[in-house]
Amino acid sequence: MSALVKSRRIAIIGAGNVAASLAPAFLSAGFTVVAVWSRSEESARLLGKKIGSPSFTDIDSLPDADIVIVSVTDNALSSVAAAVANRFKEALVLHTAGSLPMALLREAGCSRYGVFYPMQTFSKSRPVDFSTVSLFVEGCCEEATVEAEDIALSIGARVYRATSEQRRFLHLAAVFVCNFSNALYAMAAELLERNGLPFEAMLPLIDETAAKVHQLSPRDAQTGPARRGDTVVMQRQRELLDGTLLEAYNLLSEYIQNTKYDKL
Repeated sequence: MSALVKSRRIAIIGAGNVAASLAPAFLSAGFTVVAVWSRSEESARLLGKKIGSPSFTDIDSLPDADIVIVSVTDNALSSVAAAVANRFKEALVLHTAGSLPMALLREAGCSRYGVFYPMQTFSKSRPVDFSTVSLFVEGCCEEATVEAEDIALSIGARVYRATSEQRRFLHLAAVFVCNFSNALYAMAAELLERNGLPFEAMLPLIDETAAKVHQLSPRDAQTGPARRGDTVVMQRQRELLDGTLLEAYNLLSEYIQNTKYDKL
């Protein structure tokens, strides 16, 4: 840990997927996690037990902390941030929301604040290696920004600066890359299940598709009947689909067909 964040005490506000991934990462990096808070007593208790920290459901009862990570739902952030600002007058308060502005913390009454947005998909059941995570920071001043960067570097993340406006587009792009891609996996799984085929057969294809864009641009990596203009194959495939699956097939095929590519 760098000198800037040495012996710093962190309070984790929230016990969802992001908080449950960040808390052990901070612990491993040598921070002292002084408390875990959640409106749900059970959620706070489980995360607190996992990292050996006390759990709370009352923000006013939290012990002193130098850094407060607010990782709650977007709808709850304003009200929770106001309670955090009332309890922690001097702490650096960082929210983890991708699509909400940093100014929300100022409006809530925080004096030192910023954003600590790890752009990754998180699940409580799956550990995350933060050395593979792109983490975007923003601060109310240069000092707060540098401190947020230093905290991110301490857990091994790939750190970038991004404004609140830029982060709106980052979050939107992440929805396309992650959430929509996973929805397409679910559609494929449904199609395969209907026909007695295992989804696991798709895993090597999924892995190679993702691996290719580490070396090629997504446009250069595009393949398939729509990319080739193979309308005969496309029509035969449409005949196998209906409802939402057919709508998705047509919309994505149209996007691919309307994209300009180099000649095959």
